Amino acid sequence: MSAPAVARPDTAQPAPATVTAPAGLDEVDRLLAGVLRRESEVLLEVGPELAAMARTATDLAGGGKRIRASFCLVGAEGAEGAPAAAAALEMFHLGALVHDDVMDRSDLRRGRPTAHQRFAADHRREGLVGDAAGHGDAVATLLGDLCFSWADDLLCEAISSAGERGRAAREVWQRMRTQTMAGQYLDLLAQARGAAPAELTSRVLRYKSASYTVEHPLVLGGSLAGGPAELLAGYAELGRGVGEAFQLRDDVLGVFGDSRTTGKPSLDDVREGKHTVLVAHAQERATVSQRRVLDRHLGDPDLDLAGLEAVRAVLTETGAVRRVEERIDVLTADAHDLLATLPVDPTVRAALSGLVDASAWRAA
Repeated sequence: MSAPAVARPDTAQPAPATVTAPAGLDEVDRLLAGVLRRESEVLLEVGPELAAMARTATDLAGGGKRIRASFCLVGAEGAEGAPAAAAALEMFHLGALVHDDVMDRSDLRRGRPTAHQRFAADHRREGLVGDAAGHGDAVATLLGDLCFSWADDLLCEAISSAGERGRAAREVWQRMRTQTMAGQYLDLLAQARGAAPAELTSRVLRYKSASYTVEHPLVLGGSLAGGPAELLAGYAELGRGVGEAFQLRDDVLGVFGDSRTTGKPSLDDVREGKHTVLVAHAQERATVSQRRVLDRHLGDPDLDLAGLEAVRAVLTETGAVRRVEERIDVLTADAHDLLATLPVDPTVRAALSGLVDASAWRAA
């Protein structure tokens, strides 16, 4: 498995050196494949009707940047159980993506049809009774739940022989699970309100994505390694800043990214009416006519490319894109400054430095 690709969009600085994949990433893929193979067999024991669910889980688990696993492995410094913990994070991420795609009505994920769209298509093809879309949503929800259960199994494997370190890692995991679900609720609430205040938007960014992308994986790995409180606190601070940069980059790519690279249509975020920091900045500075454009197109399920271009123009002309890029610059610089002070060996420092840049300056 290759490490996360590092590429900077035109608005950012030149790309840094290629990131070296952390040791153990191949083992993470092996563990994930093993779990999916074993659990698929269990599903098929129930009946051949479960083949589509097993096949979808296996297919969607392939690919991805493995950014969470990478931070966990680097933080763990080769500790026993680290690959299983990293695999647990990737399985948890898969469950979160399946559920998020249902809630966001997304059609593609990693360049492939999303789970709920696959199951809805099966419903139509087989001529089943009832609502195909509702059926797809329900089955995808079950699949996401299964992924969360399998993630817990992997985490238990990681901490089973770790003693006190295992208990500390479990506490990090439990906090991550609850905060991620809470962040997802805040995201739904922000969309339902139609215009989310900046404070709520910031909390959505932190708890729905940023914390479980970098902060919790890094601290989870450090806990498995028996890291001292000072180091774990430093990891948490580093993770919060880098996680924010990661999500801000995601927000930019969600509107301006090349769908052939991101694997997700660039129309989706605007169609969903996602209240990102990028959108919040634009709304703060928009003229009357620019606000009309945002009001018309944000959340429009029938958004076309012309509407997307109109929104892109507002995001650019109001300075929203520039402000987000400047924030990413600051967060990345602060992360490197903090990293220089952490009590880690040069190998870990170099690996984390590469992952910081990979998080901030990716193209997908």
